[in-house]
Amino acid sequence: MKQQSALPNTIITPLLSANPIDWQEVLSTIIVNYDCSTGTIHFLDKSSSLLHLKVEQGIPPFLIPKLSEIPIGKGMAGIAAERRKPVEMCNLQTDDSGVARPAAKETKVEGSIALPLLKDNVLFGTLGIAKPVPYDFTEEEINSLMTIGEEICDYIKG
Repeated sequence: MKQQSALPNTIITPLLSANPIDWQEVLSTIIVNYDCSTGTIHFLDKSSSLLHLKVEQGIPPFLIPKLSEIPIGKGMAGIAAERRKPVEMCNLQTDDSGVARPAAKETKVEGSIALPLLKDNVLFGTLGIAKPVPYDFTEEEINSLMTIGEEICDYIKG
């Protein structure tokens, strides 16, 4: 059995045990614990292969329509889903790689990461969080977020 970080076992596990699950509280808890200002959770609709926005925090209202459905392979969340690996940017505002969509810069965040929600190599959605300053997430933080994502998968109705 692999050892998990303390965060999933002490902070989000009780939140995921609630019936019904308050996904806003789950996302808010993750955002606070990683010292971030914004975040999203998307669930995968397997029939359409689109990521559907489940919950968000700190996203400007005018961007919500652009985030409500994301095709696999488009933007940070879509690329994380496609590659089944985290996609990170130290400073989204200065990125010219083409990974982040132009509207993403309107969030005014800089250090950002999108992670696939994976369990047994099955994609369930994505988790994205971001900071208002340039930032590179550590390997430990990325591993912890992937573990949280795996735990979230157990509670996504698929």
